[in-house]
Amino acid sequence: MKTSPPLKALLCFDAAMRLNSFSLAADELSVTPGAVGQQIRNLEQWLGVALFTRQIRQIQPTLDGQAYWSQIQPSLLQIINASHALRDRHNNNVWLNMPPSLAAKWFARRMAGFLESHPAVALHLSSSTTLADFSSERVDLAIRHFDGHAPELDVELLHQDDARVYCSPAYAEQHGLNSPSDLRRATLLHNTLHPNWPEWLQCFAGIDEQEGRDIPGIHFDQSLMAIEAARRNQGVVITSEWLTQEEVASGALIEPFEQRLPLSKGYYLVQPKHSILRPTVQALKLWLMGEAKAAPK
Repeated sequence: MKTSPPLKALLCFDAAMRLNSFSLAADELSVTPGAVGQQIRNLEQWLGVALFTRQIRQIQPTLDGQAYWSQIQPSLLQIINASHALRDRHNNNVWLNMPPSLAAKWFARRMAGFLESHPAVALHLSSSTTLADFSSERVDLAIRHFDGHAPELDVELLHQDDARVYCSPAYAEQHGLNSPSDLRRATLLHNTLHPNWPEWLQCFAGIDEQEGRDIPGIHFDQSLMAIEAARRNQGVVITSEWLTQEEVASGALIEPFEQRLPLSKGYYLVQPKHSILRPTVQALKLWLMGEAKAAPK
C-alpha cells in the first residue's frame, strides 16, 4: 500500500498557494507562519521537490508546485465541501442574507413568528448592500432587490416592486401637496435602492430631469434613513410599500398621491442553482414565501 503524503502539510500548502503568503495562510489556519513553513518543508521532503522559491518576505511557487496544486486543489475543495455538507445536514443553523433596509423594515417585525413556529432553528441573519456570494460566504438563502435575472441561481419572486411616494400628513398639509406638480415646492428624499424620482416626476408631474434637479433634495444611502426623515417631516420619499408598512399602518406616513411607478425590479428569494436544501432551510424558504403572499398589497 502506498504511503500517504502528510495531510496537515497539504492543507498548509493549499492555503499558502491560495493566499500567496505563509503569514496569511497561518492566519487562516490559526497557527504561526513558522509552523506553516515547517509543514511545507515536510511536504517538500516527502515529495523530493521544491514547491516554493523563498525570498525575503516573499514566496513564489515553482513550476512543480503550481502543477501539483492544480492537481490536488479540486480534490481538497471537494473534501471540504462534502465535510461541510455532512456537518450542516445534521444541524439546525440557517444563514439568511438581505438588504439592510428590508431586514430592518420588513423582516425584523416578522422573524419572531418564524422562530416561534420553529423553536429549534438557529437563525443567522446578515444584511449588506452588496450581493451575497454563495461560493465564498456562509449563506443558505438570500433576498435580493433586482430584476430576477440570474442564470446561476434558483430564483423565486416574493414581491414585484413599484415606486410610491410618501410623506407625513403634516408635511402634505403644510406644503399643499394636492397633485404631483405640487412637488416643486417640496424637498425630495432620495435613496439608492429606489433612485426613481426622475422617472416618477416625468411620468406623473410633467417635470423633466433638469427641472427635477432644481427641486431641493437630500440623498441617503439607506432607505430606512430616508423613510425616517419623511416620518419626521423632512420631505417626501420615494420607496417600496414593503418598507413603509409600519409607518402607513400607524398613520405616520401617507401616500399623498395615488400614482405609482411600475418597476422591473422586485424582491426575489435566491439560492444556488439546483441546490438541495436542508429541512430547516426549506422551512425558512416556505415561511418567507408564505409571509410574502400574506403581506398587504
